[in-house]
Amino acid sequence: MGLREEKKRQTRTLLADTATGLFAEHGFERVTVADVARAAGVAVTTVFNYFPTKEDLFFDRQDEVVDRLALVVRQRPAGSSPVDAVRAELLAGLDAGEPTYGLDPRAAAFWRTVEGSTALRARLLELGERAEEALAATLAEEAGLPAGAPLPRVVAGALAGAHRAALAEVRRGVVAGEPADAVRARVTAAVTAGFGLLAEGLAGWPGGRAGA
Repeated sequence: MGLREEKKRQTRTLLADTATGLFAEHGFERVTVADVARAAGVAVTTVFNYFPTKEDLFFDRQDEVVDRLALVVRQRPAGSSPVDAVRAELLAGLDAGEPTYGLDPRAAAFWRTVEGSTALRARLLELGERAEEALAATLAEEAGLPAGAPLPRVVAGALAGAHRAALAEVRRGVVAGEPADAVRARVTAAVTAGFGLLAEGLAGWPGGRAGA
């Protein structure tokens, strides 16, 4: 990474971290982009150069989240099914404390901010829909089906929906103040059992029998 790229990365991180702190303290709706710029010591135009909307400031890792499931399925080991790949990614993320999973007591403030904002709840729903669409496109391509074919969308809905439900359970536990280890154990058990059922149900999908 060159000096220019490193400087841009540092500025982006500064803006996201500053915004997160302000949103947690005052609430998403009460904080303006100008407030973030002032606290970070930059111009408002600088903020918009990095984050087109205030929601983008909050969900600063949204591209990673949207692309994750499709990437996991595309890069899965030979002989592994899409269900295997998504299940393995979830379990590994839970075990390692993947930051975007929110399995950390410090994430409670983040999720309370989401719950208190209609705009953030809408954006979270949109991110889930985009992730599902990306996964459906990958599944269609692998199966040799046209883009937008209904069956890959149904399969993607099952996989992405189970993934979202598992992470929603993580958020509920963290916001309720449960110990991280307890939340991890409960969700890990649910993922193991739930994706086992999905593997059986999706065994007819191309490559779906591996690990079932």
